Amino acid sequence: MSLQETIKSGLKTSMLSKDTARTGVIRILIGEFQRQPEKELDDDKVIGIIKKLIKSERELIAAGGTGDEEYIAILEGYLPQQASEEDIRNWISDNVDFSQFGNKMQAMKPIMAHFGSSADGNIVKNILQSL
Repeated sequence: MSLQETIKSGLKTSMLSKDTARTGVIRILIGEFQRQPEKELDDDKVIGIIKKLIKSERELIAAGGTGDEEYIAILEGYLPQQASEEDIRNWISDNVDFSQFGNKMQAMKPIMAHFGSSADGNIVKNILQSL
């Protein structure tokens, strides 16, 4: 079952259990899915939508607005397991030859290609800057 189908089936479950917070978040997600030109979205597209919603909510909180941490937590529950900072550091030390790049930040492309959506770009950036 795709991530989009999992989220849609979660709507019924949350409504039956009267979990209004989860139901609201899932309805927002489904609304975002319906704005897309294609009906069936692949998991990477769904993950991108979820990350976009999380980012906008965090920006709202950072700007002093009234953001909702529970909203972020529910959205993060649909994201795949994130790679730890230690896993990323170990992979970089084993697989990246910095002599091939003009600067360390150019190594970000192969790192993100390897980890995909399981690594946060900001964490990878911080790791590269600390090396």
